[in-house]
Amino acid sequence: MKIMDKKILVTRSSMPPMQEYINEIRDIWDSRWMTNMGIKHQELQKELKKYLGVENIDLLVNGHMSLELSMQALNLKGEVITTPFTFASTTHAIVRNGLKPVFCDINPDDFTIDVGQIESLITDQTCAIVPVHVYGNICDVEAIQKIADKYDLKVIYDAAHAFGVKYKGHGIASYGDVSCFSFHATKVFNTIEGGAVCFSDKNKDFGLDIYRLKNFGIRGPEVVDAVGANAKMNEFCAAMGLCNLRHVDEEIAKRKAAAEAYRACLEGVEGIQLNPVQKYVTPNYSYFPVIFHEKEFGATRNEVQKTLEEHGIYTRKYFYPLTNTFDAFHGQYDAGKTPVALHISKRVLTLPLYADLLPEEAAQIAGLVIQCKK
Repeated sequence: MKIMDKKILVTRSSMPPMQEYINEIRDIWDSRWMTNMGIKHQELQKELKKYLGVENIDLLVNGHMSLELSMQALNLKGEVITTPFTFASTTHAIVRNGLKPVFCDINPDDFTIDVGQIESLITDQTCAIVPVHVYGNICDVEAIQKIADKYDLKVIYDAAHAFGVKYKGHGIASYGDVSCFSFHATKVFNTIEGGAVCFSDKNKDFGLDIYRLKNFGIRGPEVVDAVGANAKMNEFCAAMGLCNLRHVDEEIAKRKAAAEAYRACLEGVEGIQLNPVQKYVTPNYSYFPVIFHEKEFGATRNEVQKTLEEHGIYTRKYFYPLTNTFDAFHGQYDAGKTPVALHISKRVLTLPLYADLLPEEAAQIAGLVIQCKK
C-alpha cells in the first residue's frame, strides 16, 4: 500500500506567485524588447552580481553554453583534467571544444575531484582543470589553485549545483578563473532555462570575448571576428530570474528543513553514507544523495529505487553512468582508472528534494528507505 497520496518526483521547479511574474513581464509588451540583452537581462545581471558576490557576470541561454563558450573564450588547446562523476554537459563542453578530457578520480567522502591525483595527470599538453562542485559540495579550491598556479593552468569551475553556496564567507564563484552556473528549471535558482559565467576583474578581456561569442561572434555592426553561437538569455527567462531571486533564500531554507528531516532519520543507519557537512561552507541543499553499501545495508540501490517507485516516489541515479563510459565515446576511456567514481556511481541514489517537499514527507520517504534494510 502506498504511504503517499500523491506522486513525488525527484525535483520540482520553484516558481514565484503567478501574478508577480505577470507584473514583471508586463512592460515587455510595451517595449517589445524580448531578447538581445534587454532591460530584464541587465537588471538580473546587476542583482545576481550582488547576490553571488562576484566582480563580473554574464548571462547565457543555459549552463552548458556557459561552460562551452568559456572554454572557447579562454582559447584552450590540448588536455583538460576533469571528473567523470558529473552531468554529461561538463565532459561534452570539453569535447565539443576539440579538447581531450583526462579523467581524475573523486574523493570518496564528498565526491569532488581528488586533488591528490591531479598532479600525476598533468602533461605538457594540459591547459586547464575543470572541477565540479558536485551536489553543491565545494571542491578543495585552495589546493586546486595552488596546482594551477604551479603549472600555469586555467581553472573553470562547473558550479551548476552550487548557486548561492559560500566558502569561508565568500561566494563560491569568486574562486578560479571562471565559474559557470546553470539556471535550469530544476536548480535551486532558475530562470526556466539559463546560465551564467562569473569572472574577476583581472579577466576583463575574457568577459568581452564571452559577450561576443554568445552573440554569433559579432564585435560591432559591421565586424564579425569570431565563430560564435546564439547563447543569449531572453527577457522572459530573465524576468523569471528576477522574481525567483526575491524568494531564493526562503526556498533554500525550506530545502534545508527537508534535508535535515532526511538526515535525522538516516544518519547512523548501517550501510548508508550521506552527503557530508563541509567545514566553512554555507550550503544550498541542492541535492540529497545517499550511497547504499549493499553488503552492510542488505539491499542494493536499485532495490531501494524500485521500492520507492512502488509508493509513487521517484529518485535518480545521479550520476550514473559515468561520463567516461558513455556510448558516445566508443570505449575511448577506461573507467577502471577512476575506481572510486565507478564504485559510487553504482551505489548512489538522490532522494526527492525541493522547496515544497515537507519535512514530514521527507521523513516518510526515509522511513521507506530504512524498511528496505535487511
